This record gives sequence, structure tokens and C-alpha cells, in this order.
Amino acid sequence: MSLPSGALIRALAPGGRLRASINLGNPILAHRDEVTGEAGGVSVDLARALGRELNLEVELILFEKAALSVDAVRSEQADIGFFAVDPARSQGLRFTAPYVLIEGSYLVPRSSALRDNAEVDRPGNRVAAGQGSAYDLFLSRELAAAQVERVANAPAVLQALKAGQAEAAAGIRPLLEGWARQDPSLRMLPGRFMVIGQAMGLPVGRGEDAAAALAEFAERMKSSGFLADALARHGIEGALVAPAA
Repeated sequence: MSLPSGALIRALAPGGRLRASINLGNPILAHRDEVTGEAGGVSVDLARALGRELNLEVELILFEKAALSVDAVRSEQADIGFFAVDPARSQGLRFTAPYVLIEGSYLVPRSSALRDNAEVDRPGNRVAAGQGSAYDLFLSRELAAAQVERVANAPAVLQALKAGQAEAAAGIRPLLEGWARQDPSLRMLPGRFMVIGQAMGLPVGRGEDAAAALAEFAERMKSSGFLADALARHGIEGALVAPAA
């Protein structure tokens, strides 16, 4: 990838610039600066690093929800994206191995009778999750008795929990921990109910060489220390660099 061929560049970015789909709904990996409005974060750093290697301008296409970000890559409105790996997202996409691992956990009211993750999956319990998020997809398969209460985004998850529309909220552990620290009426359930592998993805139609090149890039970003440095630079806690594929 250090000296990519013209054919490989055209496969990865046929429009002559690298369009990167950025999911702002995952604050661990991306955010919007409150003053400038510019996007930043680990996924933005990765997109720009790939652009430098390809000697291409990078266009950031910003989305507030994971599902919209996924759809942009699947429909080839973007060339690459940064997603939680899930079987429900496999159609039309090719994923690298995960580059970062993030815990998914539950948040409940402090007065809740729920004490551990296993107790959540019981009749009558509702779990708030962002529609189309990794938590929605995972819990929709795994919960046998509880119901997934799908809402627009992460802030709506918190709102649903505090309004009594759900008995538990599902999300990224560091985000939920922040909410619990800010609001003494909330508490975390211990541990996690899933580990989320965050990967890079591209449209399946870009071919094997492009998919292999993107996978190699992601592995090199792990082994070189680039990702560890990015996590530290952005002050991210609760996320780990994934092991080598």
C-alpha cells in the first residue's frame, strides 16, 4: 500500500477522491467540533492516513446514525466507512478485521431491580437502542424474552430510559458511564453484554485487490502504533486496539 498502483487507486476511489463515511453516532471514534463544526476522531484520522497513502483528497461524508453511514458505503455514495462488524451488515459490504474493540453495556435507573446482564432478558423488559446500531442488530438476534425499543440515536436512548419507556439502555460502555457519572439517578450494570469489533469497510463491488489492500492498511495501522496513538491523542477510554488478524 505504500506505493499503490493506479488500478488499485481507481478500485478504492474510482471518483478520483477518497469519500469516507463517518458515523458521528459513535463518539468513541468520531465527533464534531462544537466551535468549528469540523469532524475529528479516530476514524477521521484513519481516513486521512489512507488518503495520504493513495495521494488522494479525502472527502468526509458525515452521518448522525450508523445505519445511514453503512447505507452510504453499500450504495457506493462513499468509498470507505467505519462500522461495527455485524452479520446483518454483510450484504453489499466487505469488512477488514476489527481495528478497535469496544464494550457494549447496559444502563438502568438506580432504583431498578436489575442487577446483572442476564436479568435484562426477561418478559416485560424493554431495552432502548439506536435503530440500526450494533446494539440493535445484536440484541434483536440474542434477546429471547425482552423487547428492543428502537429510537433515533444515542441521546434518544437516554431520553427513553429516563422517561420510563425502557427498563435498560444499551450502548457504548464509556458513553453510558459518562451519563451515569453526570446523573446519580442512573447506574451501570456490571460487565458487558457484547464486545463490538469496529472495522473498515468498502463496497463489495470494488473487488478482491481493493478489499485486500484495505485489510492490509488496517492491520498496519494496528501494528505501527498509529491506532494506539490516535486513541490516546483523542483521550478515548474504554476502547482497545484489536489484536492482529
